[in-house]
Amino acid sequence: MADNSYLKDLILLRNDPAKVARVREAAERGEMDAQYALGLIYAEGRGVEIDLARAHFWLSLAIAQGDTDADLLRNIIGSQMSDAEFAAAKALALAHRAPHAVPTTKH
Repeated sequence: MADNSYLKDLILLRNDPAKVARVREAAERGEMDAQYALGLIYAEGRGVEIDLARAHFWLSLAIAQGDTDADLLRNIIGSQMSDAEFAAAKALALAHRAPHAVPTTKH
């Protein structure tokens, strides 16, 4: 079972940016709750600058794992995003998938 104790720290993140790294590490490992939390962190600027594109990206990863709360939050964020922010979120998603792409053989 994953250690989700970082979730209880969310309320403190606004005043403690150092905790963001711990949540980010868990999100990068693929932990759905951490992905949701990181989306919320970027949406509200808890310990980081507000970044709706990154919020959308992390929430999308949580949604892909079945997190319905992330879907609700992403819809709210999406209604506030500019076209440029949507493009940035799409670029993040493409960059995230790129390392997992099937390698091509060199001739």
